Amino acid sequence: MRHIGTVVGTGVLLLAISACGSAQNAAPGAGGGETLPTATSSSEAPPEVPPNASPGEVPPDGKPVTKLDTNALPEDQPRTVWTVGDGKTVGVIGQEGGCGKASASVLEQSASAVKIELLETTPLTKQMCTMDIRFPPLTVQLSEPLGERTVVLTSRQEQK
Repeated sequence: MRHIGTVVGTGVLLLAISACGSAQNAAPGAGGGETLPTATSSSEAPPEVPPNASPGEVPPDGKPVTKLDTNALPEDQPRTVWTVGDGKTVGVIGQEGGCGKASASVLEQSASAVKIELLETTPLTKQMCTMDIRFPPLTVQLSEPLGERTVVLTSRQEQK
C-alpha cells in the first residue's frame, strides 16, 4: 500500500510538469490555429539579397565570386560570396546562433585583394537563447568595384 501512494504521487507530478511545459508553447488566447512569432535576425539584408537565401545560394541578381581565400574560416562556415550591380556591393553568407547577431565589414582593400571579416556578436550577459544556427545574407560596400581582386574571408566572435 505504501508504494501505491508513491506511484500515484509521481504520476501526478509528471502530469503537472508536462502540462506546464505545454502551456508555455500554447498561443495566448483561444484559437488553436495561432502560431507564436519566431525570432528574426537583426542582420537585415538589403532588398537585392533574399532574406531566405540558403548558405550555398547566390541571389538571382548576384554574380558569384570565384577568387576566394577562405583558409581562415572554420570548416563549417559558409563560403558563398557574390557581387551585385556595379561590383561595389559584395554579398556573403554569415553565421549566427542563439542570441548571436552576424555582421560583415571590410577590413582592407588593395589592388589585389579585399579582406572581409564576418563577425558574430553575442551578449555579454547570460540570457535564455535559442539553440539554432542561422545563415543571414550580409553585404558590404567597396570603394571600387571588386573586379578581379580576391576576396579574403575571416571570422571571429565577440561579446558585447
